[in-house]
Amino acid sequence: MVSARSDLVLLHGVVMSGAVWREVVPLLEPHHRVHAPTALGHRGGAAAVRRPARFADVVDDAERLLDELGLDRPHLAGNSMGGWVALELAARGRAASVCALSPAGLWRDDAAHSSAVRKLRRVVWLARATRPVAPPFLRIPAVRRLVLRDVAVRGDRLSPADAARTAVDTAQCAVAADLLGSDEALTAFTPDCPVTVAWSEHDAILPVERFGPIARERLPLATFRVLPGVGHVPMIDDPNLVAATVLDSTHAG
Repeated sequence: MVSARSDLVLLHGVVMSGAVWREVVPLLEPHHRVHAPTALGHRGGAAAVRRPARFADVVDDAERLLDELGLDRPHLAGNSMGGWVALELAARGRAASVCALSPAGLWRDDAAHSSAVRKLRRVVWLARATRPVAPPFLRIPAVRRLVLRDVAVRGDRLSPADAARTAVDTAQCAVAADLLGSDEALTAFTPDCPVTVAWSEHDAILPVERFGPIARERLPLATFRVLPGVGHVPMIDDPNLVAATVLDSTHAG
């Protein structure tokens, strides 16, 4: 068992914000001091100085935040881009443990990368194109489920306010085009901390059938599991499952 209330940093996916962890944080706080920052260039995060921004800049900014908070090796949990950031921080020796939820960066070929980027660009385009008319329509559960179908199985379980916030976060991400146009990939490394890779069963952005084998290949020492019934952003579909998975990875569950 870890010491009481050790630090845990939650890292969100591209075009989202730290608010995506809103329902998960209270489930983790009895066990950890939880930090859910917003990434560089994202709505509510620090502005990107270099443009086009690179993924490495996002990792550098996350490490700067750890330094500001006085966190040498906190537990890290991240989704999609956030999982990639967590793994890169672990490669720098900055993690006590990592829980990577459908981590990005595991590209084997251009086709795999392009397919994921194409879907994410569609998410961004939809958020921006519908922003002027979205709020009243997002009060309808079926509309929330349809609009969020690329990132969640049950987008309708989000409240209208949370769905609207997610749409605004996506539409106002200043570095969306920069990061989605990057050719970077996850750096190969041997972790010096426990790593859990938890893939969403119904991930429409990074399908487990395509990217799960790459994760197993590049992170052979990691514990690999599939999270049933959830989409690419599992915090939307099942906060309790996500919290339990994270706590298992920090041995606080």
